[in-house]
Amino acid sequence: MKKISIVVPCYDEEEALPLFYEAVEKVVRKMDVKVEYWFVNDGSTDKTLAELRQLHEKNPNVHYISFSRNFGKEAALYAGLQAATGDYVVDMDADLQDPPSFLPIMYKLLQTGEWDCIGTRRTDRNGESKIKSFFSGMFYKFINQVSNTHIVPGARDYRMMTRQMVDAVLSLKEYSRFSKGIFSWVGFRTKYLDYQNVERVAGKSDWTTWELFKYAFAGIADFSQAPLNIAVWIGSVSFIISIVSLIVVIVRHIINPNTDVFGWASLVSIILLIGGLQLLCIGVIGRYIGKIFLQVKRRPIYIVQEKK
Repeated sequence: MKKISIVVPCYDEEEALPLFYEAVEKVVRKMDVKVEYWFVNDGSTDKTLAELRQLHEKNPNVHYISFSRNFGKEAALYAGLQAATGDYVVDMDADLQDPPSFLPIMYKLLQTGEWDCIGTRRTDRNGESKIKSFFSGMFYKFINQVSNTHIVPGARDYRMMTRQMVDAVLSLKEYSRFSKGIFSWVGFRTKYLDYQNVERVAGKSDWTTWELFKYAFAGIADFSQAPLNIAVWIGSVSFIISIVSLIVVIVRHIINPNTDVFGWASLVSIILLIGGLQLLCIGVIGRYIGKIFLQVKRRPIYIVQEKK
């Protein structure tokens, strides 16, 4: 009998956990497999850890890892994948936006040997703000233009993977992790199941527009050098424009020495423009240097305070 490990990153999911566990149990009880759960408490501020302790007492196949503080969902997912021992590993969110009804379908498709991973993707973003939907669409278009790693638009982290693929994902030890990109970068044969967006069963999302923006930029920086190339082009264009402008001023002064120079307002505007472009380019380069700095310090991706 095959074994499936279900990895669930959790942050302030006190209300959703009992509902999630019951919903998944109804599905896996009908499957001819062994199941283990690995919940990862990512420094929750509510009673998520207490709920996990109760689930562990109720079912010994329910395990949990509790971090010493909040390290982020990527670290929680990495910890769960490291702990999982199943022949197949599933990554799910605790808010039930990932339909448990897909689990038997995923397992059946993997059993054919034709696929190494069965992923999911949303066909719509109903229930989300138009601003989030717009920037999400722009992100996928941009990153697929500038990166050699193709990321499927609307793809969720919700997927079932073979042990071979999980080991490949774990072999990537980078500190700054972008799982959607990593899942694509390691390759393997992947099939996606489409479904319409599902609302959270309880609680509220901690992913604000700003958090999503930072996550998107991290993904672009991790899988593309486009921001660095853009900075180079901005610097080159600014340099050329400044040289041309200088030549125009000199020629104009030679032809007519009495011609008034541009006013101080124009001069200040030009200085601010060039200064702003320089700071932008330095900032982009700084983000990449910051990632290098974090990586070379070799700090742990997460710290465990409690594990059962």
